[in-house]
Amino acid sequence: MPEVTIYTKPGCPYCAAAKEHYTQEGIPFKEIDVYSVKGAKEEAIRVAGGKAIVPVIIEDGAVKVGFGGG
Repeated sequence: MPEVTIYTKPGCPYCAAAKEHYTQEGIPFKEIDVYSVKGAKEEAIRVAGGKAIVPVIIEDGAVKVGFGGG
């Protein structure tokens, strides 16, 4: 099973879609809210290569910025 971390923010429809996708696939994930977790916003931007976009999805070490449905 892949190891998945998703950096999210409240009210983000793409974040919600990403979480729904992984839930439907039965893949557990760790969610990190960039507004409520100290330092998470800066970490998400660093991981995303300087892009301030969510969701940032890390799946088995591979980074995806944004979510387009799979």
